[in-house]
Amino acid sequence: MASDPSRKPVENYFAAMRAALKGLRLYLADDASPIYGHGIVGQVMAGYVNRLEASFASWENRVAFMERFRVNRAESGFPVFQNVLELENDRQTAEERLAAIPAADAIKAEMADFILRHKAFPGKLQTQMAERLYLEGVRAGEPFGPLVLPETIKVSVNPKTMRPSYVVHWGVFDGSHILPMVYVASIEDSTERLREMLVTDQGKLEPTVRIPLPVGGLLNPELARAFDGCVERNGAYSLSPVTIAQTIDKEFPELHPKQLRRIVLGPFYSAGVTENSGRVADILSRVRNPDNGWVLTWTIQEVFSKAERPAERGLWSSTPASEEFHIETENLEAVRQGVSAYEKHALVPHDAYQALYAEGEAERVFADYRVHVISGNQVITEV
Repeated sequence: MASDPSRKPVENYFAAMRAALKGLRLYLADDASPIYGHGIVGQVMAGYVNRLEASFASWENRVAFMERFRVNRAESGFPVFQNVLELENDRQTAEERLAAIPAADAIKAEMADFILRHKAFPGKLQTQMAERLYLEGVRAGEPFGPLVLPETIKVSVNPKTMRPSYVVHWGVFDGSHILPMVYVASIEDSTERLREMLVTDQGKLEPTVRIPLPVGGLLNPELARAFDGCVERNGAYSLSPVTIAQTIDKEFPELHPKQLRRIVLGPFYSAGVTENSGRVADILSRVRNPDNGWVLTWTIQEVFSKAERPAERGLWSSTPASEEFHIETENLEAVRQGVSAYEKHALVPHDAYQALYAEGEAERVFADYRVHVISGNQVITEV
């Protein structure tokens, strides 16, 4: 059986995406997976998988009463940006709209009465119930919006510079390339007041200062709002990681970005829905279980500082300290991406991998990727 004729393509798409995000969660939970070579990136990513699951659950509920749902079929395989914007708007207006819809029990009672009296299906009431369930889910969940504001999740001290060091993450759903992205940055802060408050004479974190992590925004309250604005303006996929790191470095003399990672989720390939790789889509459509006819890819990009140019203070002018970021010039792809290093990953169900392998396409499709194959509740890396 290549597909389930009783299901619509949009239903197959949601089923495949549910399976893909469940598989990604399984991969992230495996402490033997390569993601753990990136410090706390796995922990951060798990939170954004939660957000994507919340978004897709809401979109799936929305389809029950708003049938039109568009996916970027030709490129990313993710829902078009309009869906992201509408979900964000619905989240902000959910409370008001729910107040205008009868309670779920009242709708159920009216549906039962309608069936008994009219011997017909209560389509309008079903639509009303679907809208209520959708709005309740939107109100309760935390979707992946156009911008997920920065959050500080770790604070330490660099004993060499005697500066506080933060690990900060944020999310951006790129509207042009239709790609969800996660940023994780390690940033030192040379603000004098923060150094005096957080750093001991021995170069340790001051034990008497309690920091209730995670902290919404950058830990430095004087810079937090401006930092939010900076990452919102400079989160697009078209901007290279080194450009974003340089912008943060330039806009905030007190902040010293030592490392920036960007995890770009996608493209996503789904049988019968996406057209981003015709040959791959054709093979995936012949996978016996349509829920396994998918491939999810992502790229981890990293740029780090190789040195810090010290501040220069003269009689008439001064230049703040600035970072020298390393670009791996011997790798043309790293130069093109504007990164020190990068990794490309692919997550694929065992059935789909077998189908691609049997057709002689696995080596070509996954030539530049580290492949992770889901088999039951296990993830096997680099088959």
